[in-house]
Amino acid sequence: MKKKSNINDIKKIINSEFKTKRVTANKLDKVLYKPFKVLDHGFVRVIDYMGDDSSIVQAARVSYGKGTKKLNQDKNLINYLLSHRHTTPFEMNEIKFHIKLPIFVARQWIRHRTANVNEYSARYSILDNEFYIPKIDDVKPQSQQNNQGRAGEIDKDLGRHYLSLMKENGKINFSSYKHLLNVDEDGEVLDEKRTGIARELARMVLPLSSYTQWYWKIDLHNLMHFLALRFDDHAQYEIRVYAEVMLDLMKKWVPLTYDAFVRNRVNSLTLSSEAIEFLKMKIKNKKNNYNNISKRELENLKKIFDF
Repeated sequence: MKKKSNINDIKKIINSEFKTKRVTANKLDKVLYKPFKVLDHGFVRVIDYMGDDSSIVQAARVSYGKGTKKLNQDKNLINYLLSHRHTTPFEMNEIKFHIKLPIFVARQWIRHRTANVNEYSARYSILDNEFYIPKIDDVKPQSQQNNQGRAGEIDKDLGRHYLSLMKENGKINFSSYKHLLNVDEDGEVLDEKRTGIARELARMVLPLSSYTQWYWKIDLHNLMHFLALRFDDHAQYEIRVYAEVMLDLMKKWVPLTYDAFVRNRVNSLTLSSEAIEFLKMKIKNKKNNYNNISKRELENLKKIFDF
């Protein structure tokens, strides 16, 4: 089958040696092609990359000329570029991932339209009998504050009941899928007396929890934008865990950029003019007008500044 062929192709590449004159990232090279498990059946692995921290510095100095000589260390220059939102030098680096993920996560993910994507085709191939089931601790009710998220706790027995419904639904849908195809996972005919329907039609019964795969290639600037949004606490758990793995891989690839990214984007705060005014009044211990600041931003300020 095609799936086994792909695994064999990857093994051949891993066991081969290549000589190159381009810059390489030793820590990333050590985990190249290695799958990092995510959720119950998913994974992330790096297939290829271009550039390292020095590539960013080189690109910046070509475009900035003498202006960057005041920043005599690569680390300071990269931090300056990130903190002042100079994006072009980071666009010179690219990375290509092989990712296996649930379809409902992929539908969120694909909204980041700044990558090159080639997805596994359910018209051409038969999907594996795999679907995502959350852990009991991740089964929560709808948030009362966030219309697109979950929050709070749910009775464990009720949670287990919901999980059993999810599992049963997945099993029924995949059973219907194979029945419509009239073939099993290996492509063997189930009933010689019956003609199955085309893969492009049979796939319609599959649940959103089914797993898909794709190659996802993106430049470093847009990767950081993706990670800043999807690593955030407000992002859905099922996509956030992928961002966590990818952030660790970014650290192996461009450690200086990773450090600047964490300090300037992940662990920093962007404030609205209303929030700035609110904090000014708070510092001066003056009465605040809570109506001038959004509820979500106010909650963030309370959490960060502990008041």
